[in-house]
Amino acid sequence: MNNLEIFRKILFVAALSLTTSLVFAQQAEYGKTTFPTSGSPEGQVAFLKGLLMLHSFQYDDAREAFQEAEQIDPGFAMAYWGEAMTHNHPIWMRQDREAARAALKKLGPTPKSRIAKAPTEREKDYLRTLDILFGEGDKKQRDINYAAVMAELSAKYPGDLDAAAFHALAILGTSHEGRDFATYMKAAAIVEQVFDKNPQHPGAAHYLIHSYDDPIHAPLGLRPARVYATLAPTASHALHMPSHIFFALGMWAEAARSNEDAYAAAKSRSDRKNILLSGHGTHALKWLSYIYLQQGRYAEAQKQLGILDEHFKQSNKGQYRWHRTRAAYLIDTEDWESEIITETFDTSSLTAIDMADYLFVKGLAAFKTGNLGTAKQEFEKIKALAVPSESPLAAKRADVLRHELEALIRLREGKEDAAIDLMKRAVSIEDALPLEFGPPRIIKPSHELFGEILLEVGQPVEAMEQFRLALSKAPRRARSLLGLARAAAAAKKDKIARQTYLELYAMWRTADKELSVYKEVMQMR
Repeated sequence: MNNLEIFRKILFVAALSLTTSLVFAQQAEYGKTTFPTSGSPEGQVAFLKGLLMLHSFQYDDAREAFQEAEQIDPGFAMAYWGEAMTHNHPIWMRQDREAARAALKKLGPTPKSRIAKAPTEREKDYLRTLDILFGEGDKKQRDINYAAVMAELSAKYPGDLDAAAFHALAILGTSHEGRDFATYMKAAAIVEQVFDKNPQHPGAAHYLIHSYDDPIHAPLGLRPARVYATLAPTASHALHMPSHIFFALGMWAEAARSNEDAYAAAKSRSDRKNILLSGHGTHALKWLSYIYLQQGRYAEAQKQLGILDEHFKQSNKGQYRWHRTRAAYLIDTEDWESEIITETFDTSSLTAIDMADYLFVKGLAAFKTGNLGTAKQEFEKIKALAVPSESPLAAKRADVLRHELEALIRLREGKEDAAIDLMKRAVSIEDALPLEFGPPRIIKPSHELFGEILLEVGQPVEAMEQFRLALSKAPRRARSLLGLARAAAAAKKDKIARQTYLELYAMWRTADKELSVYKEVMQMR
């Protein structure tokens, strides 16, 4: 071997060592996986970074990494696959098909030309899946077909953990009508095996949390929840995701920490890049405000509301828009004199369900302050609200709110039987809806309101049952616990009342001390 060959070998080993070090460094930041490709070593570093961030739904940052891989190695077929994948958001049921197709066209103008540029059969198979995902036809059917083709790819390459993880995610993406346990458990069964083989795989922990984030299955999600935030400590969504499980179990202190960290990571990113706060950051703020409400930290919740408003003002170019986090604040604090009630908001671009929330809260505030005429006006507006036919779940949620507000109006008119009948219909509609994660989608849970109405008309035992049903859907929700404690006290169920007040006391150790409800809890515990 001559000197030139020795020198070249030294350079190759040094480059390989540097590449390996970079791979391990970025994997320590976002989790770990192995995904061999035919790209150059330098391109592979950027690609793996993008892949790991893709598993954490850091879509914008992942896209930048994949585009960096394209610049380093223009013939790197899988880099274009990755960029296209950042435009598909299965859990959120969103997809930018045209942007995905534009990314793929950079590799080649047709599926055939793109596949020809992929050096290995495995890479060709990955590219073929995108012809299904971003192909022609209805999105719902394409999602179903994509899940099927991912099942085939995963079976063909049983050692490919990322194929299995993406297969599980594709299954979750077929749940267009809302959560159903059969679909979610099918996904969980697949990704449990990935997590078992590689506990540091971000997709494994992430998709398990999504599979288990309801009050029934949440205990199964505690292990991946506790692991996930440690895998990707700079990814806002990864820091937020454990709170899905903590919400479902009413673990408010843990949920608060998750979202505090998630917001801090998102804010750090926006400051570093000098850009607006990401949706991950505003999402964390919304959840954080709700968490503080459950902890009796009303002043802190209001502070988060203000921070959120400022971010929305920036992103909407000065327009002051209504958002449902305000509704949760008003309902849980019962601050019916709040300036939020009288403020003028831009509601022109609200979805139908957000508009229903807005009208319901205005009607509820009018009812609580004795203005029955205004409550009736808001009720008529909700009745007339047109919900798009392609949003059946939103239509049903709006229907629950309509029944709730009408029940309150009938109650104030002295028509107690009519009010109870309306609430029976409301809880029947809500009970038929799929379980949801996070803050209640029905901003005033129907079982909770029904319990409050029954307590008001002198039926505390029946009220207790309604509050228990409310807590089965939203464990340790403060207003439902307070209602149960009050109903138990009225029913002379002193042991249950005291146990419930004690549970509230444990939740409210950091609560605002001047609150009347805090003083009630302290007195009755």
